[in-house]
Amino acid sequence: MGNSGSAVKVCTDHQGGINWLSLSPDGQRLLTGSEDGTARLWSTADSQCHGHFQGHESYITFCHLENEAAFTCSADHTIRKWDVVTGQCLAIYRGHTSIVNRILVAKDYLFSGSYDRTARCWSVDKEKQIQEFRGHRNCVLTLAHYSSRDVLEEEEEEEEEEEEKVSRDLLVTGSTDCTVKVWWVSSGRCYQTLLGHTGAVLCLILDAPNRELFSGSTDYTIRTWNIVTGEQLKVFKEHQGSVICLELVNRHLYSGSADRTVKCWFVDTGERIQTYKAHKHSVSTLKYHAGILFTGSGDACARAFNSRSGVLQKIFRGHKFIINCIQVHNELLYTASHDGTLRIWDIRGICKRNKRRLKKERSVQGRSSQKGSLSRLFNNKVGCMVQQENGE
Repeated sequence: MGNSGSAVKVCTDHQGGINWLSLSPDGQRLLTGSEDGTARLWSTADSQCHGHFQGHESYITFCHLENEAAFTCSADHTIRKWDVVTGQCLAIYRGHTSIVNRILVAKDYLFSGSYDRTARCWSVDKEKQIQEFRGHRNCVLTLAHYSSRDVLEEEEEEEEEEEEKVSRDLLVTGSTDCTVKVWWVSSGRCYQTLLGHTGAVLCLILDAPNRELFSGSTDYTIRTWNIVTGEQLKVFKEHQGSVICLELVNRHLYSGSADRTVKCWFVDTGERIQTYKAHKHSVSTLKYHAGILFTGSGDACARAFNSRSGVLQKIFRGHKFIINCIQVHNELLYTASHDGTLRIWDIRGICKRNKRRLKKERSVQGRSSQKGSLSRLFNNKVGCMVQQENGE
């Protein structure tokens, strides 16, 4: 049933629960945002705290880390940008009138979603609001971003309105009003409203190259949409609780739920191909890494599963409250919890075993494929001989 693991390091610097954990693109730093109103910067090289960002007047709900700058949003209605070297606050983005619960950085844009029922777009380099997206009837919980260049064919692009050709960026918002909306960033105009969910939309995953959007909801379902036409393509219905988190890898969709399970779905057919069952509370976060599915739960444990077989490989015990976020880097697992600690776990053993298993499977598949090729070659030759004998 899996072995229990001990953390190689426990970081207790925060004085309140950690709500989010972000890894920089270069993998050198981690950022934690906390209920204590501060964010902390950690080095993945030595696991030490190298930055302490103070200034918010209430708890931090979410954070995002770039290589040179850090971003935090808060219940104080603001977003802040920080210098990762000096710890200096570089910008304060003001305009929301309630809790800012999600931010997203894309290109030169900073997007935010709030309990004030709006999403907003800001210039990253200036403390300036560029656009406001107003139309949801309740709070905006989750965001995604893409460019129409990623999804539209040339002839479809020609049909776009002239005002939208200036900027082809689109923002996707999920709300507790049960809808998903797609907006033109340049004008703030709503391009699509995706209707179908009967509960709050808690999570979004975008697959722009395949023109697909996945949304998870408190109505227990996951829905997939064509982001060009707005058509609902499939409904995944097997969960018995709210769908809290999603991960998309190689056309396999992983969904974590309040029903204490994670399910794996084959996107192309909608078939549920695996259920991961060992959690004693809601699955709050998940991360796929090299054939291993890592999960965090309200039962204060993190777990590692063989993604293909569903077998539980390890349980990581030590947290006292819900694990809100996990990251994986350099064969280390990072877990951030509402107990205020960041824990770091060594997963080299699991990764090594999994690499051996994958190598063995590829070897077996290779031999099977070779046998299949020889069999087809033999059958083709026999078929030719039969045709010749029959004078065909």
